[in-house]
Amino acid sequence: MNDPAWAEGGGTGEGTRAVRAGLPEPVKHEPALPGPAFAAHFHLPGDPTGPYTYGRDENPTWTLLERAIGGLEAPGAEGAETLVFASGMAAVSAVLFSQMRAGDTVVLPSDGYQVLPLVRAQLEAYGVEVRTAPTGGDAQLEVLDGAKLLWIESPSNPGLDVCDVRRLVEAAHAGGALVAVDNTLATPLGQRPLALGADFAVASGTKQLTGHGDVLLGYVVGRDAAAMAAVRRWRKIVGAIPGPMEAWLAHRSIATLQLRVDRQNATALKVAEALREQPEVTGLRYPGLPDDPSHKIASQQMHRYGCVISFVLSSRAHADRFLDALRLVDDATSFGGVRSTAERRGRWGGDAVPEGFIRLSIGAEDPEDLVADVLRALRESAR
Repeated sequence: MNDPAWAEGGGTGEGTRAVRAGLPEPVKHEPALPGPAFAAHFHLPGDPTGPYTYGRDENPTWTLLERAIGGLEAPGAEGAETLVFASGMAAVSAVLFSQMRAGDTVVLPSDGYQVLPLVRAQLEAYGVEVRTAPTGGDAQLEVLDGAKLLWIESPSNPGLDVCDVRRLVEAAHAGGALVAVDNTLATPLGQRPLALGADFAVASGTKQLTGHGDVLLGYVVGRDAAAMAAVRRWRKIVGAIPGPMEAWLAHRSIATLQLRVDRQNATALKVAEALREQPEVTGLRYPGLPDDPSHKIASQQMHRYGCVISFVLSSRAHADRFLDALRLVDDATSFGGVRSTAERRGRWGGDAVPEGFIRLSIGAEDPEDLVADVLRALRESAR
């Protein structure tokens, strides 16, 4: 579902796409982006035909947002469809539970988002076989035989490993499996899974896509009509739909996506370079660093490397002191926002990381200020 507003002669640059994405044709005296449509039902005389019948099925505000996301994730892709959800996990669940049946096999990353083990338990309760392998080294290839669906998370969260998406897609398709790629950390301006051959691009719009830490949102973009019809049916059954206000806020926020992404990515590289010189920092990962283990393959399939950095401090106490000493970075559990955030991931217990593991999300603060704050906090916490 691509956006007609800029498709013909309106420019194809990423900034233009982001600013114009999903906008309807201009109407005299009407706003460029119409306000949210608050409606549980619509006038519907006669047979129930037309685009809007009931608020759980469709909403005009969703339509514009879906058109915007589709224009970024799959520009020019004929037949691609976008569906928005109430959260990233609603989108993840919609793909997995709409495609899998008892007796099927799915391959998940063993180092992916920390809620995936809960999803695994539910899939297994429904009789689905779940296999896992790490993202790095394309290890999922080793457990792919006979699978119906391969789930990729690249870069992985929080470890920031990257796999060769094209290679995994080719192997999965050769064996008859569908491929879904979690594109949350990369965003559609950093990576386009459908262009790499994947069947689904799935993401939490809560993170950098909307970027202000004030909206819960998820989406699925897919190229196969039958598979997407099943995803749509799941959304209808479960009712995991975004409110019109959240959808409108998300659409408004996408207009600044390129500006935010470029600033955050550039600053992330500067912070990573500064951290690389600190003796108390170990296990530093950022795909944009030339010596990062993921840099080579990331450079072949990503347009930008993301705003998230991970590293390890000597202990839980050291990590806690570091977080407490930060002044420009909030201790919070999300990433991708305009305000930098960091946390000790081990506090949740769902990630196989050391106690001193830090996930740092770079915001839109001045690079010099942020680097200075991080280095000062390291000095103060090193005792």
